[in-house]
This record gives sequence, C-alpha cells and structure tokens, in this order.
Amino acid sequence: MNKLQGIGVSEGIVIAKTYLLVEPDLTVQKQAIEDGEAEKARLQQAIAQAKEELQHIHTETLAKLGEQEAAIFSAHLLVLQDPALEMEIHQKIAAGMNVEYALVEASDMFVQLFESMDDAYMQERAADIRDVSRRILAKLLQVELPNLAAINEEVIIVADDLTPSMTVQLNKQYVRGFVTNIGGRTSHSAILARTLEIPAVVGVTGATNAIASKQTIILDGNSGEVILNPTEEQMAQYEQLQQQLIEQQQALVKYKQLPSVDQDGYAVELAGNIGKPEDVQKVLDNGGDGIGLFRTEFLYMDRADYPTEEEQFEAYKAVLQQMGDKPTVVRTLDIGGDKELPYLQLPHELNPFLGYRAIRICLDNPNLFDVQLRALLRASVYGNLKVMFPMIATIEEFREAKQRLLDVKAQLIAEGIAVADYIEIGLMIEVPSAAVIADLFAKEADFLSIGTNDLIQYTFAADRMNEKVAYLYQPYHPAILRLVKTIIDAAHANDCWVGMCGEMAGDPIAIPILLAMGLDEFSMSATSIVSRRAQLAQLSKQQLQAHIPTLLPLQRLQKSSSTYVKHCYNSASNKLDEMLTCSVFFCMSTFRLAEMLNGTYDTSCFDIAS
Repeated sequence: MNKLQGIGVSEGIVIAKTYLLVEPDLTVQKQAIEDGEAEKARLQQAIAQAKEELQHIHTETLAKLGEQEAAIFSAHLLVLQDPALEMEIHQKIAAGMNVEYALVEASDMFVQLFESMDDAYMQERAADIRDVSRRILAKLLQVELPNLAAINEEVIIVADDLTPSMTVQLNKQYVRGFVTNIGGRTSHSAILARTLEIPAVVGVTGATNAIASKQTIILDGNSGEVILNPTEEQMAQYEQLQQQLIEQQQALVKYKQLPSVDQDGYAVELAGNIGKPEDVQKVLDNGGDGIGLFRTEFLYMDRADYPTEEEQFEAYKAVLQQMGDKPTVVRTLDIGGDKELPYLQLPHELNPFLGYRAIRICLDNPNLFDVQLRALLRASVYGNLKVMFPMIATIEEFREAKQRLLDVKAQLIAEGIAVADYIEIGLMIEVPSAAVIADLFAKEADFLSIGTNDLIQYTFAADRMNEKVAYLYQPYHPAILRLVKTIIDAAHANDCWVGMCGEMAGDPIAIPILLAMGLDEFSMSATSIVSRRAQLAQLSKQQLQAHIPTLLPLQRLQKSSSTYVKHCYNSASNKLDEMLTCSVFFCMSTFRLAEMLNGTYDTSCFDIAS
C-alpha cells in the first residue's frame, strides 16, 4: 500500500483520478535563425491558438461564474488584438532573434514600460501583458498551461499549492478534492475548500513528485490520508466510509431549523463565513443564524481591475437581501500577506504578513477605501449590516477607520442617498496588541470579532502557511485561551458582544471551552453549522463554566512522549490535526474538555510533574 499523510483540512472522502497542476518550464534561450518568415508564421499560429483558447475560457467562465469573473479574460483578448506587441516581436525577429526569445524580450519591455507609468490603469495592464505572453510562449514551446476552468471530468487536483484566486475557480461539479505539497488548516485555500464543500488534504510533502497525472487515488479529508493506486479491498472500505458519512449527515438534518441553544436553553449565534454572494445560500441551507464574516477581498480577486462602487453595491445588496433580518458582518478589504491583487502594485516585502496589508492599505489609500464604504453604506438599507475592520493594532487605527466610515455616511446623506440609521461598527482582534487592550476597544466599538487564525499565528510567531511550524498552531495553548478569555471578559464588562470568525470557532474541541467562556457568536464554514448545533444541544454552559479556572492556569508539566500523546488522540476520536507533538499541558486541556463532554478519557497517559 502506498499511503501519503498530510493535514485533513476539509472533511469528506473522494475517489477519483488526479489532475496534476504543475507549472511548465517556460525557459527560453537565444538562438540564431535562418528563416525569419518561418518564425513570424510560428508566431501567428501561436497567437491564433492562444486566442481560441482564451475565447473558450472566457465563454466557460462567463457561463459558470458570471461577467465579473470573466472580465480578466476579456482583457487578455484585447491584449492579443493589440498590434504593438506583435510589431515589436517582428522587429526583433528581423534583427536575428528566434521567435521565443523575441517574445520574451518584447513582452518584458512592455511590462516595464507600463509598470513605470503614473496612471494606475496603465500600470495594471502590465499583468495582462505578462499573462498573455506566457500563454503565447506556451503555444510556441508546445507545452500545456494548467487551466482549472477547463476541467470537464471528475478529478482530484494535486498541486504544490492553490492560491485563493485559483481556488475560487474550482468547479465543484468536476473538482472533487485537492491535495497540496504545502499549507495548513488555516491557509486560505483550506478555508475556501470548506466553504465549497470540497474535501482537501494539505501539507503532503512531495505530493506532486509521488503522485502521477491521471492516477486513481483515495483522498480522506478527515484523516489527512492519501492512498495511491488503492486495492479493491481499500476501494470497498472507503466506499463504505463514504456511505457512513452520508448517513451521519442525514441524521443531523433535524438540527437545521432548531435554535442554537445549549441543553439549558442558553442561546448563542451560529453564523457562517462567506467569500462571495453565491455562498449565502449554503449558510441559509444549513440553518445559519447569520453571517459572521463576509470576506470582501474575494470580490477584488481574479479580475483585471478594481471592482466599481456599483459592482460592490450589487454584491452587498444581494447578500443583505437574502439574509433579511439576520445579521451580516462584513469585513472590509483584507488584502496583503498571501492575498495579492495583480493590479494593486504592492511593494515587495521581506515579511508581508507583518507588513503593508489590510486596514493599513485602506487607510493609506482613502479613495480605494471610500469606494467600498460607499457601496456598503448604500446597501445597508437592505438588511442588517454590521461592518468590521481587519488587522487593527492600535486604538488610533480603529478611530481613523471608524471616522472614515462616518464621514462617508455623512456624504451620502448629504447627497440624498438612503443609509441605515444605525450600523454596528466593530473590529477583528487578530493582533496580540489589540487583544491585550481589548477593554479599550470595547469602550469604542459595538462588537469585537476574534480572528484566531492570525491571532495564533502572531502570538507564536509562526507562519500558519508553513507546514514546518504547523505544530505551533495550538488553539488550546494557555497563551491563546488566556487571550480569548481576556477579550471576552473585557468586552462584556463594557456591554460589547464578542464573536469569533477564525477556524477555532467551528472546532468541535473548542466549542465547549468557548461556550463556557461566554462567546456570543461562533462563525464557521456553513457546512459545520448543523453538526456544531447538534453538539451545542448536548452541552451545559453552566456546568462547563466550573472547569474554566482549572483550564487556564499554566501548570508545570513534563513533556509527554509521542506514544502517550497518540494514545490520548486515538481514545478521543477527535481530530487534533498537527498538534500531536505539543506539550502535556495541551493534552491536559483536551482531556479536561473531553471529560466535560463524556467523561470517558483515561488520565493515565498524562505524567504530571510536582
């Protein structure tokens, strides 16, 4: 049996052939030519092939995803029709260059020219030229470029990584799952996989080398296992597991329309995370109490230019109308880090996750920020809108962002444009500095939303996208639990409600802890809502609260052997992912939590020091 182990980040089991997503080598060398006309003919043929391919991609994207997503391919077709690039290549061929080298030289010249212009629109055309030239070059070299939009059969994608813009193009009808070399549970591709309900396993080192194209594999998004060339016995075993998962989901159906309350009737909100308007239906289908996180950056991705105010207004309006009176928390543009926009010329940074991103970009570019705020405020009359700002590190940043929103609101009212009378304004607590002074933020905000994905990353100084330090993604570490409780207590002391929109909010192990701490809103992938509601119905906040004092103190504990930790993991039948290598304190936290749930855990695997 050939088995690979990774991190299961999106539940489900799928059996299918692979689609190996590997970038081809497009390196070219300068060569002497004898027949310039033949080189020009090859260029014409390559351009015609690229044009036909782009027209097909544009048509497919337009039909499946809409005009906004297809716009980038319209821009590429316009570049192909521009004679300037072709004329420059002809001149270089006439000077004795082979067509491949002439294309690279000419396109590089135009890219540099456009990037050096002061006009933002012209700067953005550089990315189009780069992409179109790459497509033509691939035709000249007779190599295939990966095209997710063109997949028309059931496959499991195998790639080094999937960018957010790639992932949003996945057609669930054909892409049944994906495996990547790198990544962690909170990488954006993993989060999107859960939103799209596509099973996924990441952090499988060497997957693209070990797995061949069109090879049958079994992908288990629950355990993180990838089985290559499965036997008939294995196929039968996993087909049975698939059926069991379906039956488990069917048993949870009754909870879709039930209230989100514990066994004593204590109510919380179980909300969904979305990335685009089309995701709303999944939240409603799963009985979500609201939307706890609308990641608006995905409206800006996979396109050739910024979305206009009108485009954004229509998107926000559609979401709010569908949600009706249910709350919709919209996060303003959170770009930077691993989320890039080709048309936003961000400077190269050695550490982009700690650099120029999110609210820092928006406050530095008021024109960009105001367009989004205007669109949001115009849409506010169609539902229950709440606005929150990401990556806030200081009180001054929050005050400036809040004032910007209030100024834009005043402008709209002066223009005679209707705006909701009252809109709650909050912020994400994802930077440790903000967590420490949560009490100060709670005095000036209507709500706080804990973004645990980044909060854990920044607290441990460990890149959450890096599988080498994945063991440091420890949601139950006392440092994180103390921060979370500090935030909740500080907010409640100032009559401010608290939500959580990081992955921890949907983790079945974390649910009892967060309930006991008094978290008001849990926002998660839509597909997790029903199972978490069923879990909540079996818990008692009142009983759980008694365990919090023993959960938070940092005790002096010896390090457990991996054998003991694995014993605890296996007995728990809960997915702890990559956290199996951490300290006994972590295991003790998990044990105490398990004891709250069913009291069946064996404490003999813990060696507690005096």
